[in-house]
Amino acid sequence: MQGIIDYLSSIDPIWAAFYASVFTWLLTAAGASLVFLFKGMNRALLDGMLGFTGGVMVAASFWSLLSPAIDMSSGEGFTKVVPAASGFALGALFIFGLDKILPHLHINFKESEKEGIKSPWHRTTLLVLAITLHNIPEGLAVGVLFGGVAAGLPEATIGGAVALALGIGIQNFPEGLAVSMPLRREGVAKFKCFWYGQMSAIVEPVAAVAGAIAVSFFTPMLPYALAFAAGAMIFVVIEEVVPETQRDNFTDIATLGFIAGFIVMMTLDVGLG
Repeated sequence: MQGIIDYLSSIDPIWAAFYASVFTWLLTAAGASLVFLFKGMNRALLDGMLGFTGGVMVAASFWSLLSPAIDMSSGEGFTKVVPAASGFALGALFIFGLDKILPHLHINFKESEKEGIKSPWHRTTLLVLAITLHNIPEGLAVGVLFGGVAAGLPEATIGGAVALALGIGIQNFPEGLAVSMPLRREGVAKFKCFWYGQMSAIVEPVAAVAGAIAVSFFTPMLPYALAFAAGAMIFVVIEEVVPETQRDNFTDIATLGFIAGFIVMMTLDVGLG
């Protein structure tokens, strides 16, 4: 692990953000590839993994994004929290807007419950778009943290950025599986299931590079950008991830998965950051 941190420290942070987000994308593809080995997946396991995903995202939002955003803001008292609070609100509103516009369907929901503008798109496309919506703030979070490293801010460390990418990559594995397996149950060919599963994370390298470039050139916006990514991720957890785990009889398993994900991400951030 130290070798990876040393290598990413030695290259341009924008390239580091790209490589880190490609890593998270590849783990999504690895999860989706399990469709070649298994015909289906236990619903309790799926809910537990989705809960794990939510726990990682919530922990990353605080430990990797909000806390550094507050630490690097100037001022005292209420003034110090203004950048984090405003960025957090804008991030949530951004995903709220996408949620209302982008046609998508949550993993465990019926087709009649699809969201966004009305569309004739097939259920397959809507499922992929739902996970893609998850991945936009994740890629952005990785990018802005590496951008902070590029700006030379002490609150943004390469270890913390690597911890965030590792945590998001770990929770991307079940996300890829969560796309490919439901499609397989509906009779979609294995390769198409894999293709759609891994494509759901293609937005992560794009969002990561865009975030890294933005904060590299506009350093004062970094606290806002970190909090923006945190607000976007928290909105996704509450609006998308949590409801997907509450549709069956395995809510306790999903909750335990959430706790496990939170602990893993917290440990990674403190240990590496």
